[in-house]
Amino acid sequence: MRSPRGRLDSTPALLVGVVAVLGANLLPLVGVLAWDWKLSTLLVAYWVEACSTVLLAAAKALFAERGSPGVSTRIEPLHELREKRGGWQFRTDWPPIYPRNVPFALSILGIWVVTVAPLSVLYWLSADLRFVFSLSLALGIGALVVAQASDFVFEYIGEAAYAEVSAQEIIRTPAQLSLVVVAIGFLGSAGARASGLLVLTLVVVAKTAASVYRYYVEHVGTPILRLGERLLDDRATSEPPPELALPDAEVSARVTVDARSVLLGSTGAILFGFANRVGLLALAFLGFAVVGGEPGWLAAALLAVLAIVAARVLSYYLRYGTVEYQRRGDELVAYDTALEAPQWIASIGPRTDFSVRNAIADRLLGTGTLTISDVDSVDRNVRLGPVRDIDRAVERLDLPVRDTDRPDRDPAVIAAASVLALSFLAVPALLFRSPEVSDSLAWGVSLVFSPFFMLPVGLLVWAALSRL
Repeated sequence: MRSPRGRLDSTPALLVGVVAVLGANLLPLVGVLAWDWKLSTLLVAYWVEACSTVLLAAAKALFAERGSPGVSTRIEPLHELREKRGGWQFRTDWPPIYPRNVPFALSILGIWVVTVAPLSVLYWLSADLRFVFSLSLALGIGALVVAQASDFVFEYIGEAAYAEVSAQEIIRTPAQLSLVVVAIGFLGSAGARASGLLVLTLVVVAKTAASVYRYYVEHVGTPILRLGERLLDDRATSEPPPELALPDAEVSARVTVDARSVLLGSTGAILFGFANRVGLLALAFLGFAVVGGEPGWLAAALLAVLAIVAARVLSYYLRYGTVEYQRRGDELVAYDTALEAPQWIASIGPRTDFSVRNAIADRLLGTGTLTISDVDSVDRNVRLGPVRDIDRAVERLDLPVRDTDRPDRDPAVIAAASVLALSFLAVPALLFRSPEVSDSLAWGVSLVFSPFFMLPVGLLVWAALSRL
């Protein structure tokens, strides 16, 4: 039987787990002592283990049932999914995958792709390390990976440990392990040239001690040392699951969203897809690929950018395009038909504060969106729409909304914003007109610095379109 927070109450079970971790982590010691492993071989084994830890942590995060407070000062990949409630169950004997955890899974993968992986490659090239693949290396790597995979299948999924953790808690473990592995690798590299076998043995023992200690803390919950508590952020990383219960009243009216308007509205969200490490790296990669002119690199860079754009569109559509609005007694419910879960529940009465959202997609397509302020069920403002006919939706849902008109068209604002936007765009345009700058260099510079130009240009274009 498991105690709260997924800790092990059984001493034999804890000992079995510790022995398994010890065995998997001490196997490289056999390689060092008996199979003549070098530093490069040891680092390959640990790098693969850290990589598998990151991948499994991302998988674990998707299943985590508890809510994650998050970090308000950081834009996470596909951050709009953080507000999504409900999950999708792809296997009857497994827990559902929660879309709200996708940003956390992508965050840890993004950190690995942008920081750890490039640093590892640079270190490998600068140190000129060489290794020969062998059966002993495959055995050592297999033991480390199997130990983690078995923990995921038999404990995390099999014993329902996912019900006691949040995605934000889970992603801290691979970040800490990656730091430990990188630190041991660099220290071992510095010392192995001087001490050889002794230093390699100490590296394995130190790594084993770190893994056993991490296992103990995760499964017992009582740190032996308080150093980690001082170094790590002590803010809450877990909160109760955010799912909502449907009202008992029957559905008296339904209104669906307009898919065209949702897809058009996602174009603005695409810009936020590049406002993070992976997005900026993809743009920089595309810029260098254009300058280099290598077709293979250019195709890979375009594929990366298109993948980010597609992810943003799909994420935005899942956030707003699969919702229908139901009137249930005195409650208005935003119900996701794909996840079969309510997203928010608002009490409708004379004091309910409605306002018309001046969305660009609504102005272009003639649809409408309302904003409801301070909804208690989610403690924030929510939106109703976009719907094809806002007046008909208000009537059908019996909402106390009198005015559904948007701000009037303002030609002066449109002209001023357009002129300012064109003045910003004139800077990269001059690069293409200059005879001293090649087209490939102009494209590369424009792509690399596009985030700095697109922010003011995007705001000005939004200002112009919002008054069409």
